[in-house]
Amino acid sequence: MQSMNTKRWLALMLILPFIISCAPMAAIGVGAGAGTGAAVAEDRRTSGIFIEDEAIELKSSRRLYEQLGNQAHINITSFNRIVLLTGEAPDETVKTEATRLVRSIANVRNVINEITIGEKSSLASRSNDTFITSKVKGRFLTSGKFQINHVKIVTEKGVVFLLGVVKRAEADSATEIASSTSGVTRVVKVFEYLD
Repeated sequence: MQSMNTKRWLALMLILPFIISCAPMAAIGVGAGAGTGAAVAEDRRTSGIFIEDEAIELKSSRRLYEQLGNQAHINITSFNRIVLLTGEAPDETVKTEATRLVRSIANVRNVINEITIGEKSSLASRSNDTFITSKVKGRFLTSGKFQINHVKIVTEKGVVFLLGVVKRAEADSATEIASSTSGVTRVVKVFEYLD
């Protein structure tokens, strides 16, 4: 009986972040297909840059896997062709190599390497990060202080990274909201400013 309850609890913990992350879009009536179109329409990047960012992420993932295999757990986030690397690497050599490999991808303007040295994060830690990201997104939505599509959120081990092309007032609001969200240990700004 205890084993069944544990399995149910684990299943709920794995599914909950995805359900919560869909809630803001459902609340404003945006479905999955329309959500992508709405995101592009509200984004300050051109549609070409938006697509290029997606391509940079895919090419970087492929190149890192081909060269590093499963040595590290690395997340790649490209926003306006600035690439944020987060996750864990076993040593400084692998961390440095990840930067070099991603920099070699066409159209990458800059690489910000926030990979930590250590063991790969656990599934529970990654699920918690997804949950934190969902909470921050929800608070962005309810605050109404800026368009939530202007700020991208990445969470790694409780550290929230904020990316986007924003006005300074929007950056300040996003930082304040994220830093006051439960579970957030630190906020790192990776913004480009319009003013």
